Amino acid sequence: MLLLPILLLSAAGFTVLTTEFIIVGLLPAIARDLQVSIPQAGLLVTLFAFTVAAFGPLLTAYFARFERRKLFISVLIMFGLANTLAALAPNIWVMAFARLIPALGLPVFWALASETAVDIVGPDHAGRAIAKIGFGIVCATVFGIPVGTLISDAFGWRSAFAILAFIAFAKALLLFIYLPKTSLHQHQVSFRSQFKILRSPLMVGHVLLSIVVFSGMFTAYTYLADILERLAGFDGSVVGWCLMGFGAVGLIGNSLGGRAVDRHPLMASMMFCAFMIAGLVALVPNIHSPFGLAAAMGIWGITQAALFLVSHVRLMKAAPEAPAFAASLNIAGANLGIGLGAMVGGRVIDSVGLQGLGFAAAAFILASILLAIALMTFKPRDIATAS
Repeated sequence: MLLLPILLLSAAGFTVLTTEFIIVGLLPAIARDLQVSIPQAGLLVTLFAFTVAAFGPLLTAYFARFERRKLFISVLIMFGLANTLAALAPNIWVMAFARLIPALGLPVFWALASETAVDIVGPDHAGRAIAKIGFGIVCATVFGIPVGTLISDAFGWRSAFAILAFIAFAKALLLFIYLPKTSLHQHQVSFRSQFKILRSPLMVGHVLLSIVVFSGMFTAYTYLADILERLAGFDGSVVGWCLMGFGAVGLIGNSLGGRAVDRHPLMASMMFCAFMIAGLVALVPNIHSPFGLAAAMGIWGITQAALFLVSHVRLMKAAPEAPAFAASLNIAGANLGIGLGAMVGGRVIDSVGLQGLGFAAAAFILASILLAIALMTFKPRDIATAS
């Protein structure tokens, strides 16, 4: 059945993306245990993201020649080992190394899994296919990150990484048993030819758009657990449930994004960015209003999940001759944005406090809308290529 490989990859994607983002909910606990500040702990997010950005496209272009089943299993084993090391880390430096290892495998897995899904269903339904893969990402937000926070509150943050390591090894075993061997991409582009798509100014513009969008999202999202703890006054268990609600509404965003991006990628980006601004700027002013806080987080959660998917498919549609490499460029751009956002957010906390994060993030998102408008001024045939 065509659906089974996609579901297996979606389940593996849950583990891969949870490994990257679980730290968002654990930052306060990690900072306390390793005796560093919240902005210093936030640099773990930056390290992971910058590693993906620096090496993602190169590694994806190189490993595209490998048989997919063996490659995906190897990546999951590597994630299991890295999470085991994170669970045992005695200081921030060992923790940093444990975060560096999976950062090398994430872009390879996500880009090639996306290409595999599109190969199965065809490019006309790329958004819906990647939405199924993206379901694993949304589940990582709905269950992985908040459950990790709840586990951390009950048993300590190290337990969260230990459980995640066990899950990674279990998923590797499932892929070994059930995922069939796959042939290489039928129209595999040479290593050198894949980089030629960067000669297009439109393609560079699309990558820049991903950088700006994700910078905005993670300027605030990196420190969401800290916002809920220190500004709203919630304890660890309530923060975990709030993060679960934030991720749960992302299921709506994943569905909406998958449909909208197949119609017009740039318009979809602009629409979701506009709504995200409203959610970001409304968060802190409504921090003590249950209804207002729920509404702001709901809008933010829906649009954030949608933009994960929209950005990914937007780049793949911009370069149909090398979709996996284009996906890796989005992953690189997105993680560069994640790293920048974490750094900017840390500076905002140091200078004006947590209450300034939403407005700083909204400024990035507004800039992304202006950039999307600029990209739409290309000639119709260029827009068609990009869309």
